[in-house]
Amino acid sequence: MAYLDTYSGTLTSVTAAHLLRRATFGPTNQEIADFTGKTAAQAVDLLIANSSFRATPPPPVEMDNTRADAGQPFFGKPFETERNPPYYNYVRYWWVGLMTEQLGRPSVLEKLTAFWQNHFVVTYAAVQDYRFVDRYLRLLRNNALGNFRNLVIEISKDPGMLVFQNGNENTKEQPNENFARELQELFTVGQKDFYGNHNYTEGDVKAAAQVLTGWQVTNRFKEQSTSIGVSFTPARHDTTNKVFSAKYSNKEIAGRSSSTGGEEELAELADMLLRHPECPKFICRKLYRWYVNTNVTQEIEDQVIVPLAAFFSSAANNYKVEPVIRKLLSSDIFFDSKNIGAIIKSPAELMIGAVRIFDQKVPDLTTDYAAFQKMMNYLSYGMSALQLNLLNQPSVFGSPAYYQTGFSKNWINESMLGLRGSRTDSLVYPYLEIKPGYILGVDILGRLRNIQPNFSDVAASPAITCEEVLAELSKNIFALELSQSQKDFLIDSIMMMKSSPRTTWIREWDAYRATPDNVSRQNAILWRCRALLKYMLRMAEYQVF
Repeated sequence: MAYLDTYSGTLTSVTAAHLLRRATFGPTNQEIADFTGKTAAQAVDLLIANSSFRATPPPPVEMDNTRADAGQPFFGKPFETERNPPYYNYVRYWWVGLMTEQLGRPSVLEKLTAFWQNHFVVTYAAVQDYRFVDRYLRLLRNNALGNFRNLVIEISKDPGMLVFQNGNENTKEQPNENFARELQELFTVGQKDFYGNHNYTEGDVKAAAQVLTGWQVTNRFKEQSTSIGVSFTPARHDTTNKVFSAKYSNKEIAGRSSSTGGEEELAELADMLLRHPECPKFICRKLYRWYVNTNVTQEIEDQVIVPLAAFFSSAANNYKVEPVIRKLLSSDIFFDSKNIGAIIKSPAELMIGAVRIFDQKVPDLTTDYAAFQKMMNYLSYGMSALQLNLLNQPSVFGSPAYYQTGFSKNWINESMLGLRGSRTDSLVYPYLEIKPGYILGVDILGRLRNIQPNFSDVAASPAITCEEVLAELSKNIFALELSQSQKDFLIDSIMMMKSSPRTTWIREWDAYRATPDNVSRQNAILWRCRALLKYMLRMAEYQVF
Protein backbone atom coordinates (compact mmCIF):
# COMPACT_ATOMS: atom_id res chain seq x y z
CA MET A 1 0.00 0.00 0.00
CA ALA A 2 1.21 3.50 -0.86
CA TYR A 3 0.36 4.85 2.57
CA LEU A 4 0.29 8.58 1.84
CA ASP A 5 -0.99 8.37 -1.72
CA THR A 6 -4.37 10.00 -2.22
CA TYR A 7 -7.28 7.61 -1.71
CA SER A 8 -8.58 6.98 -5.21
CA GLY A 9 -12.14 5.76 -4.69
CA THR A 10 -15.20 7.94 -4.36
CA LEU A 11 -16.56 8.17 -0.85
CA THR A 12 -19.35 5.83 0.19
CA SER A 13 -21.61 6.67 3.11
CA VAL A 14 -19.24 4.64 5.31
CA THR A 15 -16.04 6.41 4.22
CA ALA A 16 -17.72 9.82 4.11
CA ALA A 17 -18.93 9.30 7.68
CA HIS A 18 -15.43 8.15 8.70
CA LEU A 19 -13.85 11.32 7.30
CA LEU A 20 -16.44 13.59 8.92
CA ARG A 21 -16.21 11.84 12.29
CA ARG A 22 -12.44 12.28 12.35
CA ALA A 23 -12.23 15.78 10.86
CA THR A 24 -15.07 17.18 13.01
CA PHE A 25 -16.70 16.16 16.27
CA GLY A 26 -19.37 14.25 14.37
CA PRO A 27 -21.51 14.66 11.25
CA THR A 28 -25.21 15.00 10.59
CA ASN A 29 -26.92 12.52 8.29
CA GLN A 30 -27.30 15.30 5.74
CA GLU A 31 -23.58 16.05 5.78
CA ILE A 32 -22.79 12.38 5.23
CA ALA A 33 -25.17 12.36 2.26
CA ASP A 34 -23.59 15.56 0.90
CA PHE A 35 -20.06 14.12 1.06
CA THR A 36 -20.99 10.71 -0.35
CA GLY A 37 -19.86 10.49 -3.96
CA LYS A 38 -17.06 13.02 -3.66
CA THR A 39 -13.44 12.03 -4.04
CA ALA A 40 -11.31 12.15 -0.91
CA ALA A 41 -9.43 15.14 -2.31
CA GLN A 42 -12.67 17.02 -3.04
CA ALA A 43 -14.05 16.27 0.41
CA VAL A 44 -10.92 17.38 2.26
CA ASP A 45 -10.64 20.50 0.09
CA LEU A 46 -14.17 21.42 1.14
CA LEU A 47 -13.49 20.77 4.83
CA ILE A 48 -10.47 23.06 4.65
CA ALA A 49 -12.21 25.72 2.55
CA ASN A 50 -15.08 25.85 5.02
CA SER A 51 -12.60 26.80 7.73
CA SER A 52 -12.23 30.30 6.27
CA PHE A 53 -16.02 30.70 6.34
CA ARG A 54 -15.95 30.04 10.08
CA ALA A 55 -12.83 32.08 10.89
CA THR A 56 -14.57 35.12 12.39
CA PRO A 57 -17.80 34.03 14.10
CA PRO A 58 -19.85 36.43 16.25
CA PRO A 59 -18.22 36.97 19.66
CA PRO A 60 -19.47 35.56 22.96
CA VAL A 61 -22.25 37.53 24.61
CA GLU A 62 -23.67 38.06 28.09
CA MET A 63 -26.04 35.13 28.64
CA ASP A 64 -27.65 36.10 31.95
CA ASN A 65 -31.09 37.19 30.78
CA THR A 66 -31.74 39.03 34.06
CA ARG A 67 -29.10 41.63 33.21
CA ALA A 68 -29.68 44.78 31.21
CA ASP A 69 -26.74 43.95 28.92
CA ALA A 70 -27.98 40.42 28.14
CA GLY A 71 -27.19 39.43 24.58
CA GLN A 72 -24.41 42.00 24.21
CA PRO A 73 -20.72 41.23 23.64
CA PHE A 74 -18.68 41.81 26.78
CA PHE A 75 -15.12 42.03 25.49
CA GLY A 76 -13.80 45.58 25.76
CA LYS A 77 -15.84 46.32 28.87
CA PRO A 78 -13.92 47.12 32.08
CA PHE A 79 -12.83 43.97 33.88
CA GLU A 80 -15.02 43.05 36.85
CA THR A 81 -13.88 40.30 39.18
CA GLU A 82 -17.41 39.11 39.87
CA ARG A 83 -18.12 38.62 36.16
CA ASN A 84 -14.87 36.73 35.54
CA PRO A 85 -16.19 33.16 36.15
CA PRO A 86 -19.38 33.52 34.10
CA TYR A 87 -17.53 35.22 31.25
CA TYR A 88 -15.05 32.36 31.16
CA ASN A 89 -17.99 29.95 30.94
CA TYR A 90 -19.45 31.99 28.08
CA VAL A 91 -16.15 31.75 26.19
CA ARG A 92 -16.18 27.98 26.70
CA TYR A 93 -19.84 27.74 25.63
CA TRP A 94 -19.02 29.85 22.57
CA TRP A 95 -16.34 27.39 21.46
CA VAL A 96 -18.45 24.28 22.18
CA GLY A 97 -21.22 25.96 20.19
CA LEU A 98 -18.89 26.36 17.20
CA MET A 99 -17.97 22.68 17.45
CA THR A 100 -21.63 21.70 17.51
CA GLU A 101 -23.40 23.94 15.03
CA GLN A 102 -20.99 23.90 12.02
CA LEU A 103 -23.53 26.17 10.23
CA GLY A 104 -24.14 23.56 7.54
CA ARG A 105 -20.51 23.85 6.46
CA PRO A 106 -18.46 21.21 8.27
CA SER A 107 -14.80 22.15 8.55
CA VAL A 108 -11.58 20.95 10.11
CA LEU A 109 -11.17 24.14 12.12
CA GLU A 110 -12.63 23.33 15.53
CA LYS A 111 -11.25 19.77 15.74
CA LEU A 112 -7.82 21.01 14.73
CA THR A 113 -8.05 23.89 17.21
CA ALA A 114 -8.85 21.31 19.90
CA PHE A 115 -5.70 19.44 18.84
CA TRP A 116 -3.58 22.55 19.32
CA GLN A 117 -5.35 23.38 22.59
CA ASN A 118 -4.38 19.96 23.93
CA HIS A 119 -0.87 20.41 22.51
CA PHE A 120 -0.09 23.98 23.68
CA VAL A 121 -2.03 23.61 26.93
CA VAL A 122 -3.12 26.72 28.84
CA THR A 123 -5.80 26.47 31.52
CA TYR A 124 -8.24 28.91 33.06
CA ALA A 125 -7.47 27.45 36.50
CA ALA A 126 -3.94 28.85 36.14
CA VAL A 127 -4.53 32.18 34.39
CA GLN A 128 -7.79 33.10 36.19
CA ASP A 129 -8.71 35.78 33.64
CA TYR A 130 -11.26 35.07 30.92
CA ARG A 131 -9.62 37.59 28.58
CA PHE A 132 -6.37 35.62 28.60
CA VAL A 133 -8.24 32.41 27.78
CA ASP A 134 -10.12 34.10 24.93
CA ARG A 135 -6.97 35.61 23.41
CA TYR A 136 -5.18 32.26 23.66
CA LEU A 137 -8.08 30.37 22.06
CA ARG A 138 -8.34 32.86 19.21
CA LEU A 139 -4.60 32.57 18.61
CA LEU A 140 -5.03 28.82 18.17
CA ARG A 141 -8.11 29.13 15.94
CA ASN A 142 -6.53 31.81 13.75
CA ASN A 143 -3.33 29.83 13.27
CA ALA A 144 -4.64 26.26 13.36
CA LEU A 145 -4.00 25.69 9.64
CA GLY A 146 -1.18 28.20 9.33
CA ASN A 147 2.57 28.01 9.77
CA PHE A 148 3.82 26.01 12.75
CA ARG A 149 6.86 28.26 13.12
CA ASN A 150 4.63 31.30 13.55
CA LEU A 151 2.45 29.40 16.01
CA VAL A 152 5.50 28.46 18.11
CA ILE A 153 6.65 32.07 18.19
CA GLU A 154 3.24 33.53 19.00
CA ILE A 155 2.37 30.97 21.68
CA SER A 156 5.75 31.62 23.34
CA LYS A 157 4.75 35.22 24.04
CA ASP A 158 1.04 34.66 24.50
CA PRO A 159 -0.08 36.20 27.82
CA GLY A 160 -1.95 33.05 28.85
CA MET A 161 1.06 30.82 28.17
CA LEU A 162 3.39 33.25 29.94
CA VAL A 163 1.24 33.01 33.07
CA PHE A 164 0.62 29.27 32.83
CA GLN A 165 4.30 28.40 32.39
CA ASN A 166 5.69 31.19 34.62
CA GLY A 167 7.28 32.87 31.62
CA ASN A 168 6.38 36.30 33.01
CA GLU A 169 8.57 35.48 36.03
CA ASN A 170 11.57 34.52 33.88
CA THR A 171 14.32 37.10 34.42
CA LYS A 172 18.08 37.19 33.98
CA GLU A 173 18.52 37.16 37.78
CA GLN A 174 16.11 34.26 38.34
CA PRO A 175 15.64 32.19 35.17
CA ASN A 176 12.49 30.07 35.23
CA GLU A 177 12.88 26.93 33.17
CA ASN A 178 9.25 25.77 33.04
CA PHE A 179 8.38 27.01 29.58
CA ALA A 180 11.84 26.33 28.15
CA ARG A 181 11.44 22.69 29.13
CA GLU A 182 7.88 22.27 27.86
CA LEU A 183 8.69 24.14 24.66
CA GLN A 184 11.08 21.32 23.83
CA GLU A 185 9.52 18.32 25.57
CA LEU A 186 5.87 18.90 24.66
CA PHE A 187 5.63 21.54 21.95
CA THR A 188 8.38 21.02 19.38
CA VAL A 189 11.00 18.26 19.42
CA GLY A 190 9.59 15.87 22.03
CA GLN A 191 11.43 14.43 25.00
CA LYS A 192 12.55 11.31 23.14
CA ASP A 193 12.57 10.04 19.59
CA PHE A 194 10.68 6.94 18.41
CA TYR A 195 13.52 4.71 19.65
CA GLY A 196 13.80 6.23 23.13
CA ASN A 197 16.79 8.53 22.60
CA HIS A 198 16.66 11.92 24.33
CA ASN A 199 16.20 14.84 21.97
CA TYR A 200 17.70 17.60 24.14
CA THR A 201 19.80 18.09 27.26
CA GLU A 202 19.32 19.87 30.57
CA GLY A 203 21.81 22.42 29.29
CA ASP A 204 19.48 23.09 26.35
CA VAL A 205 16.65 23.80 28.80
CA LYS A 206 18.80 26.33 30.67
CA ALA A 207 19.93 28.01 27.46
CA ALA A 208 16.37 28.26 26.11
CA ALA A 209 15.21 29.73 29.43
CA GLN A 210 17.84 32.46 29.04
CA VAL A 211 16.58 33.24 25.55
CA LEU A 212 13.04 33.58 26.90
CA THR A 213 13.80 36.03 29.72
CA GLY A 214 12.23 39.49 29.84
CA TRP A 215 8.60 38.93 28.85
CA GLN A 216 5.77 40.17 31.08
CA VAL A 217 1.98 40.31 30.97
CA THR A 218 -0.10 43.39 31.66
CA ASN A 219 -3.43 43.92 33.43
CA ARG A 220 -3.98 40.33 34.47
CA PHE A 221 -6.96 40.23 36.82
CA LYS A 222 -6.80 44.02 37.15
CA GLU A 223 -10.12 45.54 38.15
CA GLN A 224 -11.59 48.00 35.61
CA SER A 225 -8.81 47.39 33.08
CA THR A 226 -10.04 47.34 29.48
CA SER A 227 -7.18 45.52 27.78
CA ILE A 228 -4.53 42.89 28.33
CA GLY A 229 -1.18 42.50 26.69
CA VAL A 230 2.42 41.44 26.81
CA SER A 231 5.63 43.45 26.83
CA PHE A 232 9.35 42.83 26.57
CA THR A 233 11.62 44.56 29.09
CA PRO A 234 15.28 44.60 27.97
CA ALA A 235 16.49 45.18 31.54
CA ARG A 236 15.01 41.82 32.59
CA HIS A 237 16.54 39.96 29.64
CA ASP A 238 19.69 37.84 29.72
CA THR A 239 21.96 39.37 27.09
CA THR A 240 24.69 36.75 27.20
CA ASN A 241 25.21 34.35 24.31
CA LYS A 242 23.26 31.11 24.64
CA VAL A 243 25.03 27.92 23.58
CA PHE A 244 23.10 24.72 22.84
CA SER A 245 24.25 21.11 22.71
CA ALA A 246 25.11 18.83 19.81
CA LYS A 247 21.42 17.89 19.74
CA TYR A 248 21.02 21.28 18.07
CA SER A 249 24.34 21.18 16.20
CA ASN A 250 25.97 23.32 18.93
CA LYS A 251 23.91 26.30 17.90
CA GLU A 252 24.81 29.64 19.53
CA ILE A 253 22.21 32.40 19.83
CA ALA A 254 23.84 35.79 20.28
CA GLY A 255 22.49 37.85 23.17
CA ARG A 256 20.73 41.11 22.32
CA SER A 257 20.15 44.17 24.47
CA SER A 258 17.85 46.19 22.23
CA SER A 259 14.10 46.64 22.61
CA THR A 260 13.63 44.08 19.83
CA GLY A 261 16.17 41.65 21.24
CA GLY A 262 13.54 39.38 22.75
CA GLU A 263 11.71 39.01 19.45
CA GLU A 264 14.92 38.38 17.54
CA GLU A 265 16.23 35.73 19.92
CA LEU A 266 12.82 34.03 20.09
CA ALA A 267 12.66 33.82 16.29
CA GLU A 268 16.15 32.32 16.19
CA LEU A 269 15.22 29.84 18.91
CA ALA A 270 12.11 28.79 16.98
CA ASP A 271 14.16 28.26 13.83
CA MET A 272 16.62 26.11 15.76
CA LEU A 273 13.86 23.98 17.31
CA LEU A 274 12.17 23.38 13.96
CA ARG A 275 15.48 22.40 12.34
CA HIS A 276 15.86 19.60 14.87
CA PRO A 277 15.23 16.42 12.81
CA GLU A 278 12.76 15.11 15.40
CA CYS A 279 10.51 18.20 15.46
CA PRO A 280 8.50 17.51 12.28
CA LYS A 281 8.26 13.83 13.18
CA PHE A 282 7.01 14.65 16.68
CA ILE A 283 4.22 16.87 15.33
CA CYS A 284 3.23 14.47 12.54
CA ARG A 285 3.16 11.57 14.98
CA LYS A 286 0.74 13.46 17.21
CA LEU A 287 -1.44 14.39 14.24
CA TYR A 288 -1.52 10.76 13.13
CA ARG A 289 -2.63 9.66 16.60
CA TRP A 290 -5.28 12.40 16.68
CA TYR A 291 -6.77 11.68 13.26
CA VAL A 292 -5.89 8.13 12.21
CA ASN A 293 -4.84 5.63 14.88
CA THR A 294 -3.25 5.90 18.30
CA ASN A 295 -0.99 2.91 17.58
CA VAL A 296 2.21 4.02 15.83
CA THR A 297 4.06 0.87 14.83
CA GLN A 298 7.49 0.63 13.25
CA GLU A 299 5.76 0.23 9.90
CA ILE A 300 3.74 3.41 10.43
CA GLU A 301 6.79 5.28 11.66
CA ASP A 302 8.74 4.32 8.54
CA GLN A 303 5.99 4.55 5.93
CA VAL A 304 3.85 7.43 7.25
CA ILE A 305 5.52 9.54 9.95
CA VAL A 306 8.97 9.91 8.37
CA PRO A 307 7.75 10.81 4.86
CA LEU A 308 4.97 13.04 6.22
CA ALA A 309 7.52 14.87 8.38
CA ALA A 310 9.77 15.35 5.34
CA PHE A 311 6.76 16.75 3.48
CA PHE A 312 5.95 19.07 6.43
CA SER A 313 9.50 20.44 6.67
CA SER A 314 10.22 20.61 2.92
CA ALA A 315 11.18 23.89 1.30
CA ALA A 316 7.87 23.88 -0.54
CA ASN A 317 5.74 23.62 2.60
CA ASN A 318 8.08 25.20 5.17
CA TYR A 319 6.14 23.90 8.20
CA LYS A 320 2.69 24.89 6.97
CA VAL A 321 0.04 22.81 8.70
CA GLU A 322 -2.64 22.90 5.99
CA PRO A 323 -0.76 20.75 3.43
CA VAL A 324 -0.11 18.12 6.11
CA ILE A 325 -3.77 17.97 7.12
CA ARG A 326 -4.79 17.80 3.47
CA LYS A 327 -2.38 14.94 2.73
CA LEU A 328 -3.16 12.96 5.88
CA LEU A 329 -6.97 13.16 5.70
CA SER A 330 -7.07 12.22 2.01
CA SER A 331 -4.53 9.40 2.22
CA ASP A 332 -4.86 5.67 1.67
CA ILE A 333 -3.78 5.01 5.25
CA PHE A 334 -6.51 7.26 6.63
CA PHE A 335 -9.21 5.31 4.76
CA ASP A 336 -7.66 1.89 5.39
CA SER A 337 -10.37 -0.35 6.85
CA LYS A 338 -8.26 -1.17 9.91
CA ASN A 339 -8.37 2.51 10.90
CA ILE A 340 -12.15 2.83 10.72
CA GLY A 341 -13.58 2.42 14.20
CA ALA A 342 -10.06 2.20 15.63
CA ILE A 343 -10.25 5.04 18.18
CA ILE A 344 -12.46 5.30 21.27
CA LYS A 345 -14.58 8.43 21.20
CA SER A 346 -13.58 11.24 23.47
CA PRO A 347 -16.41 12.80 25.49
CA ALA A 348 -16.61 15.48 22.77
CA GLU A 349 -17.09 12.97 19.96
CA LEU A 350 -19.52 11.04 22.15
CA MET A 351 -21.73 13.95 23.20
CA ILE A 352 -21.40 16.44 20.35
CA GLY A 353 -21.49 13.57 17.88
CA ALA A 354 -24.77 12.28 19.33
CA VAL A 355 -26.35 15.72 19.31
CA ARG A 356 -25.35 16.21 15.67
CA ILE A 357 -26.27 12.77 14.28
CA PHE A 358 -29.73 13.16 15.85
CA ASP A 359 -30.15 16.67 14.39
CA GLN A 360 -30.48 18.60 17.64
CA LYS A 361 -30.43 22.24 16.61
CA VAL A 362 -28.14 24.79 18.24
CA PRO A 363 -30.00 27.96 19.29
CA ASP A 364 -28.66 31.18 17.82
CA LEU A 365 -26.06 32.72 20.13
CA THR A 366 -26.99 36.33 19.45
CA THR A 367 -30.79 36.10 19.37
CA ASP A 368 -31.49 33.08 21.59
CA TYR A 369 -28.64 33.28 24.07
CA ALA A 370 -30.49 31.85 27.08
CA ALA A 371 -31.35 28.67 25.16
CA PHE A 372 -27.83 28.58 23.72
CA GLN A 373 -26.40 28.74 27.23
CA LYS A 374 -28.62 25.92 28.44
CA MET A 375 -27.59 23.59 25.61
CA MET A 376 -23.88 24.42 25.84
CA ASN A 377 -23.92 24.04 29.62
CA TYR A 378 -25.35 20.54 29.13
CA LEU A 379 -22.60 19.65 26.65
CA SER A 380 -19.60 21.28 28.30
CA TYR A 381 -20.30 20.11 31.83
CA GLY A 382 -21.25 16.68 30.54
CA MET A 383 -17.87 16.43 28.83
CA SER A 384 -16.13 17.61 31.99
CA ALA A 385 -17.89 14.89 33.99
CA LEU A 386 -16.49 12.39 31.47
CA GLN A 387 -12.94 13.71 32.02
CA LEU A 388 -12.60 16.08 29.06
CA ASN A 389 -12.30 19.57 30.47
CA LEU A 390 -11.71 21.83 27.49
CA LEU A 391 -9.57 24.88 28.31
CA ASN A 392 -8.92 23.41 31.77
CA GLN A 393 -6.98 20.17 31.33
CA PRO A 394 -5.54 18.46 34.42
CA SER A 395 -1.88 19.04 33.50
CA VAL A 396 0.47 20.63 30.99
CA PHE A 397 0.45 17.28 29.17
CA GLY A 398 -3.26 17.72 28.36
CA SER A 399 -5.92 15.06 28.81
CA PRO A 400 -4.46 11.63 29.75
CA ALA A 401 -6.19 9.90 26.83
CA TYR A 402 -4.08 11.94 24.41
CA TYR A 403 -0.66 11.09 25.83
CA GLN A 404 -0.67 8.23 28.36
CA THR A 405 -0.05 4.59 27.48
CA GLY A 406 -3.26 3.24 26.00
CA PHE A 407 -4.26 6.65 24.64
CA SER A 408 -8.00 6.72 23.85
CA LYS A 409 -8.62 3.62 25.99
CA ASN A 410 -8.14 5.94 28.95
CA TRP A 411 -11.59 7.45 28.27
CA ILE A 412 -13.12 4.16 29.44
CA ASN A 413 -13.21 2.64 32.90
CA GLU A 414 -15.93 1.10 35.06
CA SER A 415 -17.33 4.40 36.29
CA MET A 416 -16.88 6.32 33.04
CA LEU A 417 -18.67 3.68 30.98
CA GLY A 418 -21.80 4.09 33.10
CA LEU A 419 -21.56 7.88 32.97
CA ARG A 420 -21.14 7.82 29.20
CA GLY A 421 -24.29 5.72 28.97
CA SER A 422 -26.22 8.12 31.18
CA ARG A 423 -25.35 10.97 28.83
CA THR A 424 -26.64 9.22 25.74
CA ASP A 425 -29.66 7.97 27.72
CA SER A 426 -30.68 11.60 28.19
CA LEU A 427 -31.22 11.92 24.44
CA VAL A 428 -33.27 8.73 24.31
CA TYR A 429 -35.45 9.69 27.29
CA PRO A 430 -35.67 13.47 26.75
CA TYR A 431 -36.06 15.69 29.80
CA LEU A 432 -34.00 18.86 29.29
CA GLU A 433 -36.07 21.78 28.02
CA ILE A 434 -33.75 24.04 26.08
CA LYS A 435 -36.58 26.52 25.56
CA PRO A 436 -40.37 26.30 25.29
CA GLY A 437 -41.19 23.77 22.59
CA TYR A 438 -37.67 22.40 22.37
CA ILE A 439 -36.75 19.43 24.56
CA LEU A 440 -33.31 18.03 23.81
CA GLY A 441 -33.70 14.48 22.58
CA VAL A 442 -34.45 12.11 19.72
CA ASP A 443 -37.91 12.43 18.17
CA ILE A 444 -38.39 8.69 17.69
CA LEU A 445 -42.04 8.87 16.65
CA GLY A 446 -41.28 11.59 14.13
CA ARG A 447 -38.42 9.65 12.59
CA LEU A 448 -40.50 6.51 12.21
CA ARG A 449 -43.47 8.40 10.77
CA ASN A 450 -41.13 9.84 8.14
CA ILE A 451 -40.16 6.40 6.85
CA GLN A 452 -43.72 5.01 6.88
CA PRO A 453 -45.40 5.39 3.47
CA ASN A 454 -48.97 6.65 3.72
CA PHE A 455 -48.74 6.88 7.47
CA SER A 456 -52.43 7.58 8.09
CA ASP A 457 -53.79 5.02 5.61
CA VAL A 458 -53.26 1.70 7.35
CA ALA A 459 -55.13 -0.26 4.69
CA ALA A 460 -53.18 1.21 1.78
CA SER A 461 -49.60 0.44 2.85
CA PRO A 462 -47.96 -2.23 5.00
CA ALA A 463 -46.44 -1.26 8.32
CA ILE A 464 -42.72 -0.65 8.56
CA THR A 465 -40.98 -3.72 9.93
CA CYS A 466 -38.71 -4.24 12.92
CA GLU A 467 -35.82 -4.45 10.48
CA GLU A 468 -36.69 -1.05 9.01
CA VAL A 469 -37.00 0.45 12.48
CA LEU A 470 -33.56 -0.83 13.41
CA ALA A 471 -32.08 0.49 10.16
CA GLU A 472 -33.59 3.93 10.75
CA LEU A 473 -32.55 4.29 14.37
CA SER A 474 -29.04 2.97 13.73
CA LYS A 475 -28.47 5.03 10.59
CA ASN A 476 -24.84 6.23 10.56
CA ILE A 477 -24.38 5.83 14.31
CA PHE A 478 -21.88 2.97 14.07
CA ALA A 479 -18.49 3.22 12.40
CA LEU A 480 -18.60 -0.49 11.58
CA GLU A 481 -21.46 -2.56 10.19
CA LEU A 482 -23.20 -4.76 12.74
CA SER A 483 -23.33 -8.49 12.07
CA GLN A 484 -26.63 -10.17 11.28
CA SER A 485 -26.55 -11.94 14.63
CA GLN A 486 -26.18 -8.58 16.39
CA LYS A 487 -29.10 -7.17 14.44
CA ASP A 488 -31.25 -10.17 15.30
CA PHE A 489 -30.30 -9.83 18.96
CA LEU A 490 -31.24 -6.15 18.98
CA ILE A 491 -34.63 -6.85 17.47
CA ASP A 492 -35.62 -10.05 19.27
CA SER A 493 -33.96 -9.61 22.66
CA ILE A 494 -34.08 -5.83 23.11
CA MET A 495 -36.85 -4.38 20.96
CA MET A 496 -39.22 -7.34 21.35
CA MET A 497 -38.00 -8.05 24.91
CA LYS A 498 -37.52 -11.80 24.29
CA SER A 499 -41.26 -12.12 24.80
CA SER A 500 -43.03 -11.26 21.55
CA PRO A 501 -42.67 -12.24 17.90
CA ARG A 502 -41.81 -9.55 15.37
CA THR A 503 -45.39 -9.62 14.11
CA THR A 504 -46.43 -8.05 17.41
CA TRP A 505 -44.62 -4.90 16.32
CA ILE A 506 -46.69 -4.76 13.13
CA ARG A 507 -49.96 -4.85 15.13
CA GLU A 508 -48.73 -2.24 17.62
CA TRP A 509 -47.46 0.08 14.90
CA ASP A 510 -50.65 -0.14 12.86
CA ALA A 511 -52.70 0.51 16.00
CA TYR A 512 -50.65 3.66 16.58
CA ARG A 513 -51.11 4.68 12.94
CA ALA A 514 -54.86 4.30 13.29
CA THR A 515 -55.03 6.51 16.40
CA PRO A 516 -51.77 8.48 16.64
CA ASP A 517 -53.08 10.71 19.44
CA ASN A 518 -53.69 7.74 21.71
CA VAL A 519 -51.10 8.09 24.46
CA SER A 520 -51.04 4.44 25.44
CA ARG A 521 -50.37 3.42 21.83
CA GLN A 522 -47.63 6.05 21.53
CA ASN A 523 -46.06 4.70 24.70
CA ALA A 524 -46.16 1.13 23.40
CA ILE A 525 -44.05 2.22 20.44
CA LEU A 526 -41.74 4.42 22.52
CA TRP A 527 -41.23 1.71 25.12
CA ARG A 528 -39.76 -0.68 22.56
CA CYS A 529 -37.84 1.86 20.47
CA ARG A 530 -36.31 3.70 23.40
CA ALA A 531 -35.10 0.42 24.87
CA LEU A 532 -33.57 -0.39 21.49
CA LEU A 533 -31.87 2.98 20.99
CA LYS A 534 -30.65 3.16 24.59
CA TYR A 535 -29.02 -0.25 24.21
CA MET A 536 -27.38 0.66 20.88
CA LEU A 537 -25.89 3.87 22.26
CA ARG A 538 -24.38 1.90 25.15
CA MET A 539 -22.87 -0.78 22.89
CA ALA A 540 -19.11 -1.07 22.57
CA GLU A 541 -19.56 -0.47 18.83
CA TYR A 542 -20.96 2.99 19.53
CA GLN A 543 -17.98 3.96 21.70
CA VAL A 544 -15.55 3.85 18.77
CA PHE A 545 -15.25 5.95 15.64
